[in-house]
Amino acid sequence: MSTKLFNLIRLREATPEDLTTLLEFEKALIAYEKAFTPNLKKTDFHYYDLESYIQNPDISLVVAEDKNKLIASGYALIRKNKAYKNPARFVFLGFMYVVPEYRGSGLNNKILNYLFEWGRERGLSEFQLDVYAPNESAIKAYKKAGFHFETITMRLNTEQGMP
Repeated sequence: MSTKLFNLIRLREATPEDLTTLLEFEKALIAYEKAFTPNLKKTDFHYYDLESYIQNPDISLVVAEDKNKLIASGYALIRKNKAYKNPARFVFLGFMYVVPEYRGSGLNNKILNYLFEWGRERGLSEFQLDVYAPNESAIKAYKKAGFHFETITMRLNTEQGMP
């Protein structure tokens, strides 16, 4: 994608009219992430309450659009940190989704920068997110944006047999 075309992509806050497409993005994201973990439910479910995120002024649900077509999303919300950690509050990022034909174009980074600015405008400088350990492309993108590992969640399901 040329720089000129990339610059025509517009970021904005999501509106209720975007909900149908955002639910499609969520469904695609869940389908993609099922390959990374065996314990996601087999039935339909939602990761996010997107409708309430759109309505909540304390959450930024941002979308990218190209020629009036939604092509990417992400959100930022403020969370309280654990009592033993600083700072007391941080910005949690999620729902980072880019439609396949726009992946690798730097669009995820553009969304991250929008959300970083949103958090900084609220006086926050700590940003966190969750990513599945086997999702190497996402980890690479987040490292490129400046993120680093803090903890790693490990799991064992004893119904699947003991080592």
